[in-house]
Amino acid sequence: MRIISGKFKGRRIIAPKKLPVRPTTDQAKEGLFNILWNQYDFKNLAVLDLFSGIGSLSLEFASRGTSDITAVDKFFGCSRFLKETAEELEINIQTITADAFSFLENTSRTFDVIFADPPYDFKVEDFNKIIELVFQRNLLNKQGMLILEHSKHTELPSHPAFLEKRKYGGAVFSFYKLRESV
Repeated sequence: MRIISGKFKGRRIIAPKKLPVRPTTDQAKEGLFNILWNQYDFKNLAVLDLFSGIGSLSLEFASRGTSDITAVDKFFGCSRFLKETAEELEINIQTITADAFSFLENTSRTFDVIFADPPYDFKVEDFNKIIELVFQRNLLNKQGMLILEHSKHTELPSHPAFLEKRKYGGAVFSFYKLRESV
């Protein structure tokens, strides 16, 4: 994996092979960040990276100037790797080893961007649970956005907050926003 833009552009991050991760491809990350760059001031964002793995997206946000990043993954090895990488790069990423659903059910924070990249065999009803928790618990700030990464073979059912989806190879990003802020 490499960081594609910002302060650490081109930096390669090599995770131990034993970690259960599938980092977002460079092509997909570039497409996603082009969309976000036109909508947000990265320096002032509060970002939640669910199912963060080795922190590909968290590191990309940090490289572009975001300093309020929370990365959640249930695997201790992933959280530890990201924490060590962030310390090495001297950036602030709060790493939390926890189940994503438990975190969403218990956090009192709100975020500008919530990104969730669960395993590609994740069930549709579990994607729906993420969407429902985010919107029922009001975890997004006024102009905030929920972004779900999923396989091109996964069709998520309609939801009132759904905006659009974008495909990049085998990866798809589905975007959700509060209707008042669309």
